[in-house]
Amino acid sequence: MSGINDNNLVSVSINLLYNGMVIQDDIYDSSGDRLLIRSGNTLDDIQIERIRSLNAGRSTIYVSGRTHKSMVTKRPDIEIESRKEVEEATGYADVKDETFELLEEIAHKKEVDQESLQNVSNELSHRLEATPPTVIISLINAMAPVDEYLQRHSVNVSLLNGLIGQWMRLSKNEIDKLVLIGLLHDCGKTLLPPAVLNAPRNLSAVEFEVVKMHTVYTSDLLSEFPESIQRAASSHHERLNGSGYPKHLALGDVSLEARITAISDIYDAMVSQRAYKTPQSPFSVIALLEKLRRSELDGELIRVFKKHMPDELMDKPITMSDGTIGIVREYDLTDIEYPKVELSGRVVKTDANLFCVSMFSDD
Repeated sequence: MSGINDNNLVSVSINLLYNGMVIQDDIYDSSGDRLLIRSGNTLDDIQIERIRSLNAGRSTIYVSGRTHKSMVTKRPDIEIESRKEVEEATGYADVKDETFELLEEIAHKKEVDQESLQNVSNELSHRLEATPPTVIISLINAMAPVDEYLQRHSVNVSLLNGLIGQWMRLSKNEIDKLVLIGLLHDCGKTLLPPAVLNAPRNLSAVEFEVVKMHTVYTSDLLSEFPESIQRAASSHHERLNGSGYPKHLALGDVSLEARITAISDIYDAMVSQRAYKTPQSPFSVIALLEKLRRSELDGELIRVFKKHMPDELMDKPITMSDGTIGIVREYDLTDIEYPKVELSGRVVKTDANLFCVSMFSDD
């Protein structure tokens, strides 16, 4: 018997077992010492219940790394397309690369080429109209390479701005303006020292003050743009209670576009993986935004966001805190952080012990 000391064994949730699953390797109980079922068996509901009984009601079992990967990625009730495939099919990959080139040009020339900018912005507006919201949000939520953060963040905030504009039933011109502002909102970061911008750790107080200067640099780079665009792009870190930066503006001085961009910026930053942080689930981020509506963010905009965003997350695969993959099935607006998730055919209410970590994407 291999047992728990076998370095090839990993602990997974027993909820990943499903009717019709072909066991590729031996499965052990939660101690890793007792053999529960041998390889080659095809599970049915009776066998699964027997395994649960032999496991003394515990939620974890031990399997090999090979079996673990199969259990996670080949569930018959979870249809997962590769993130890269979806990016290619929707044109997201192309516009991401175009955004990278735009930001590189800004960093090199210390100015924004309006023709290049307009080309990318128009392409984003087109993708926003041509792609279903649920697909756009899946791309935003997907785990992605850390070293692509700035261009992805710019694209994602641009698309989120546009989606919020759609949810608010704004005009096409207003939505296009939001898309442009989202694309530009962090252009000042191209002028920051790379060692600070890409630091694989939490920043020191001094370094954070350096990073905060990106809003000032954004304003300077957009000095030839209409004032409404310049102010909105450079004010996305302002907060309605005056606690933001760079000017500590309060409610009456923060434009609608800036207030929308603030929400998009926070959401994408928090669901994204960075060198110094792990991603958070969209449900945790929505819960945080709800808390911030009482002091820092626009309460009416948060209401719109909370009304529409959860519906776009339904029936999507999500990674759980125990490493398993579930399917989001139901949510409660009064307890948005803990949706109901399907795990191996059973719908369970998540909580502080078993919670959503991040949306799952198969590369």
